[in-house]
Amino acid sequence: MPLLQIRNLTHWFGGLRAVHDFNLDLEEGELVGLIGPNGAGKTTVFNLVTGAYRPTAGEIWLNGDNLVGLRPHQITAKGIGRTFQTIRLWNELTVLDNIRIAHASRIKYGIADSILHGQRYRKEEKEIKEQAMELLTVFGMEQYAHELAKNLPYGAQRRVEIARALATEPRVLLLDEPAAGMNPGEIGELLDLIQQIRQDFGLTIWIIEHQMRVIMNICERIKVIDFGETIAEGTPQEIQNNPKVIEAYLGEEAF
Repeated sequence: MPLLQIRNLTHWFGGLRAVHDFNLDLEEGELVGLIGPNGAGKTTVFNLVTGAYRPTAGEIWLNGDNLVGLRPHQITAKGIGRTFQTIRLWNELTVLDNIRIAHASRIKYGIADSILHGQRYRKEEKEIKEQAMELLTVFGMEQYAHELAKNLPYGAQRRVEIARALATEPRVLLLDEPAAGMNPGEIGELLDLIQQIRQDFGLTIWIIEHQMRVIMNICERIKVIDFGETIAEGTPQEIQNNPKVIEAYLGEEAF
């Protein structure tokens, strides 16, 4: 059974059909791309999978569990983490606190423990802080631990957002345009980072990206949608040479 199964996913916004009959299987450890023109419905698909929207029709299964109807925090606890097209850090909190908050879905102590600062609370919060620092070290960000998130360079904020998603302990990581706004040097570092976290954390990764350098260099296969419908699926080479894709999105000089 695939780790993530999506069947006949369809969503309407009023009279506008944003996604139609979307199907995808993600196997354990895969790295798969989702591309298409602006407004094609890519982020809507991610929002449906993560519970931000409830699909009009269709099924979403993670490791045999039905995700349709669950709230976002419940889906996160099931094992799906994500980043956003527009960075969504808590700017007035430190980098360390941004990572610590992401452990919320895994906390075991109760309200009374948190109010009284009992032994269970202190023990678990110590472990959370240590795990957050370990993540920052993996990302080479430990020197920013006590810096306000808003004071970090753009590329560093992106790394913090990915680290925060990993703090939720996902099995599937959804990256929504992680290279947006990055310069060529930062994109090169991002490529290395994505490969590193895939290997070190044993993750399945699903990525939306407009930067073809990213998609073509790291994805084993790519799915292309236009106006909410799938128009192609295949290896990077197959997608690069697909006339429908070129016409809809890429353009003859895209590569």
